[in-house]
Amino acid sequence: MNLKEIKELIEILKDTDVAEIELEKAGTRVRIKKANGEGNHAPMTYTVQHQAAPQAMAAQAAPAAAPAEAKDAAPEKNVVVVTSPIVGTFYRSPSPDAAVYVEVGDVVKKGQVLCIIEAMKLMNEIEAETSGKVVAILAESAQPVEYGEPLFHIEPM
Repeated sequence: MNLKEIKELIEILKDTDVAEIELEKAGTRVRIKKANGEGNHAPMTYTVQHQAAPQAMAAQAAPAAAPAEAKDAAPEKNVVVVTSPIVGTFYRSPSPDAAVYVEVGDVVKKGQVLCIIEAMKLMNEIEAETSGKVVAILAESAQPVEYGEPLFHIEPM
């Protein structure tokens, strides 16, 4: 998908009452969204993700709703960064009244559930990639996260 096609999609969306559109073509995923979803006068944002180079595209598409500490929290040298594998809503616990999966300072095992990301009404469990100690939680519960957005820092043990 090239820039001309993306611009055409934006123009089409401007003239409709549709608040958001997402499509995938040849390994490139484009998501175009009116910022407040209110008719033709809403400013628009868009995210482009290319499947062949997810790290480069994730760096290019900065998360808009990341907490302030996430922007300032640079990973230490000996830290594994757990990133979001999908776009969705981040949840620290399995339900609103349940205990959170992990806290900062907790020791986790490889494969242990760290959080849930809801995408299209599906709950996706995000597991620890390595055993270690959770040193930072970078996302807030019930907030949207983007593909490739850092969620946790884990110090391997």
